[in-house]
Amino acid sequence: MSSAVTGLKGRAELGVAHLLGVVGVLVFLDANGLVTPYSKSDPVGPKTVPFIVAGLLVVCAVLLAINVLRGGKGEAEGGEDVDLAHPADWKTVLPLAGAFLLNILLIDWAGWVISGTVLFWGSVLALGSRRYIRDGIISVALSLLTFYGFYLGLGIALPAGLLEGIL
Repeated sequence: MSSAVTGLKGRAELGVAHLLGVVGVLVFLDANGLVTPYSKSDPVGPKTVPFIVAGLLVVCAVLLAINVLRGGKGEAEGGEDVDLAHPADWKTVLPLAGAFLLNILLIDWAGWVISGTVLFWGSVLALGSRRYIRDGIISVALSLLTFYGFYLGLGIALPAGLLEGIL
């Protein structure tokens, strides 16, 4: 085994630091590609928050890498409510992942209100709620609130999809 590999053994946190750095760079590149009209009345445009997030991700990546290279490492979970010997709960994780995937697939075609409702309702079902009607009503309300919150509060139009002209 080479000395570089031996020196990195037991430092899996470097992988997390690398991932944070890559995501930060991707967020920066994506934000840099945003086309926004110039507005004299709005000094903080839609590029500001993504640039801040990208910068914070890269700073966290660098600080984590420095910490790990200096000998720091994460501690094992010691919470009394966590059973480390228990395997992952795939009956919860897979439906949650399915709700997120379905949201991604539906958002452009069906619109945010429908895909958001599927996301919120699918998430609470995956997490064990069995109050179907209440959860459905709350999911629709959350989707509508976020749709209009983005539009009225931030000036960002989420896709309306099938509800174009109704919303």
